[in-house]
Amino acid sequence: LRQVSDLSDFSRGHWLRELLCRREESSHVQSSPDGQHLLLLQKSRPPTLPRVVAFQRHSIAGADLERSWQPPQPALVGLLFLQSPVLLGSWVLAVVWEHGRTEVWHFVVAVGWQLLQTLELCQGARARVVSVCSQGASLVWCEERPPLGAHSDMSKCAFRFCVCARALEVGEQGVRLGTVRIVLHNSPEYQVLASPQHVFLVPAAAGFATTSKFLLIWHPEKAEFTITAPSAGFIRSKVLRSSSESDFRKLLLDSVGLLSCFAPLDIHTSSVSNSGGLLLVSTKGSVSIVEPDGTQRHIFDLEGGPLAQGSPVQLKTFGSILACVLAGVLYLVDQNSGRLVEKEVLSMKEVHFLEFQGEEDSIQLISQTGIYSFSFSKPEDSSRPEPCLMEMVFEEACRYYQRRSLSSSKLTVEKLKKGGTFQAPVVLAAILQHSLHQKQKPARGLQDTYAKLLSTMSLELQSYMSLELLKACVVCAPESEVESYCKELVEQEISRILQSDMDKDNLAYLNSVFASFPKAAWKATRSCLQLQQNGDGLLVARATPEVWKKVLCQPQLEEVGQNGMAPLFELICASFLRFKPKWLPSFVELTQQYVSSSWPYSSKEGPEGRVPLYKRALGVLARKNKHGEADDEMELELLLCSKRPKAVLQALHLLIRLKQWQRVVEVAEKFSELSPLLNKEIFITLLAEFAQHRELDPYLDRLWPLCPAELSASDILTMVLQHLPHSQEDPVPFSSEGSQLTVGLLKPLLQRVLQRPSVQDEMYSDALQSTTFPPPTPPREH
Repeated sequence: LRQVSDLSDFSRGHWLRELLCRREESSHVQSSPDGQHLLLLQKSRPPTLPRVVAFQRHSIAGADLERSWQPPQPALVGLLFLQSPVLLGSWVLAVVWEHGRTEVWHFVVAVGWQLLQTLELCQGARARVVSVCSQGASLVWCEERPPLGAHSDMSKCAFRFCVCARALEVGEQGVRLGTVRIVLHNSPEYQVLASPQHVFLVPAAAGFATTSKFLLIWHPEKAEFTITAPSAGFIRSKVLRSSSESDFRKLLLDSVGLLSCFAPLDIHTSSVSNSGGLLLVSTKGSVSIVEPDGTQRHIFDLEGGPLAQGSPVQLKTFGSILACVLAGVLYLVDQNSGRLVEKEVLSMKEVHFLEFQGEEDSIQLISQTGIYSFSFSKPEDSSRPEPCLMEMVFEEACRYYQRRSLSSSKLTVEKLKKGGTFQAPVVLAAILQHSLHQKQKPARGLQDTYAKLLSTMSLELQSYMSLELLKACVVCAPESEVESYCKELVEQEISRILQSDMDKDNLAYLNSVFASFPKAAWKATRSCLQLQQNGDGLLVARATPEVWKKVLCQPQLEEVGQNGMAPLFELICASFLRFKPKWLPSFVELTQQYVSSSWPYSSKEGPEGRVPLYKRALGVLARKNKHGEADDEMELELLLCSKRPKAVLQALHLLIRLKQWQRVVEVAEKFSELSPLLNKEIFITLLAEFAQHRELDPYLDRLWPLCPAELSASDILTMVLQHLPHSQEDPVPFSSEGSQLTVGLLKPLLQRVLQRPSVQDEMYSDALQSTTFPPPTPPREH
């Protein structure tokens, strides 16, 4: 730790040190966005009066700020620094009191602290603010609204709290509050914590057991709530379109049964990270993060066992480093890997984190003796391969050998390193260490065998190095270039997975890539499959047989159903539907052509042996949230492109239901040529429709030629009589409606059938048409 200030550069620095040394009083320290002011909130116990005191550096002169209150005056709830959208670089301080009164203060150089305005945050006189935060240019708070006829039994009015939001605009004309927005009403008590884009609702410690099993995440831009439980992860999301839907009980109505099965929350301390996630410390010392999408990830376990209720835990994130202070020990943890970067025993017990803009490579701490900085910048030799890279080689090898092992014993990294049985991971680790090390300083020569392998793996190593460089570019690139780098990274990742085993881990990874980067994944898929249109406008693919096998790989149901993973074929179909829907039927047809040329018909080893590809594509179409006319057309195209008899008949029935008679006849003419059996089924279907209504009458001259040869006139009349509509009234000989079937309409078909030669005639037609009878005697062989 390096001391950067002994507090003497602040006005009344000796008093600041004196207040920080009072251990009988718990305190909270905040710094202004520009780092020129410190605010000290004394959370004292009676009879000492609570106080808010502001200290500024000596270089800035002006009046001081000090606020005190005593019972029965309402207590202070929060101190919030708000950026002014009108005045660039300026900020104001909002002091929010328990009864909703909000004082907005502004510091003017050479003048000091000035009270801009006093506002009433709540609308009701009996409302009581229990928690407040700032989200963008708005204030979000949880307030208690006691019922008019307050019950002695508080359980009867448990849901008496309300979460509200209100814009606070600071401009040249003063401060103005927007209208109150009811985010959630009839709710239990929540502590509200804001990130730049979301608001986390954490149940209060004194909440009821039934409502303290989950967290709520509010997304203001989408008007959406996410329900998540740290013990189970994401549960569901719901968009609240109207104020009537923002009722707490209605929000949970569909999830009550599921939520009742979860264990109560175990939260000792909570804080918001700079990445927008919610950091949670359990009473057992486990540190985890809840992302805005509701997913949860474990980061680190603090030493020392269970935490006492009164033991404070300080949390703060600086870039990708999580800083945690517990019992005078500073822990620095990498949030991404969960690795303990450094552990430092502090000489002072009471410390507070400070946050200054632009200081993400160092940690600022304040104690009673001054302000300290702890730097964790990376060393100059950043290209040296990390030890964890070598560990990853052995961990991946463990998984690979374990899947192919017949032994029930667990294979560990230690056994792999010491056993000597498997040399491949040892060789690969040595080659990686050599090749990644040689740019900085010459490495010692490898063994001859290793050197030969190094020359063989040079292209793979070059690809790996370019991939690592690309990852570094993604991390360091400006926001305008991130999308292009992500597209290239996703393309390389998808290409890599398509060249490896398609196990459930790789499939789960592909699902996350397609969900996180849908557009980049779509472009990468087109590139890997080499999909393009030829000169005739037809879709062609030049993918290798190995890539096709990965695309068509369909995992077992137990691997897919439990965690919601979609097979790769379904992922690609979903991308087609989203970005190029008109190509989807052609893609399914292309895939079927590859299947028919690679596997025998109806082989159980092939993908068509389980579920036909057109049905898998239809399953993706059915999972769309909204179904419109375009989806009906897509369903028709998918059914017809399969050319399977059942699918063609299903498409024909769909067209009949949609009453598209022109297309009905076109489909019948096209697919009747595929097989005599399909021809018969199509003609019988259309003959039944012809008997029921008159919609097909304009197309009879195209319909009758489709009549199969084996149907006789009696067969046709029998089918017509079976499908005639049942009339409620007695039949009339001469109806004026013109909707009844007449013999005149059937006459061309019956004449066509009767004029056809019989089957027996066809059997002897060759003999009857012979010029000589009997046929001449064949020549004898001598």
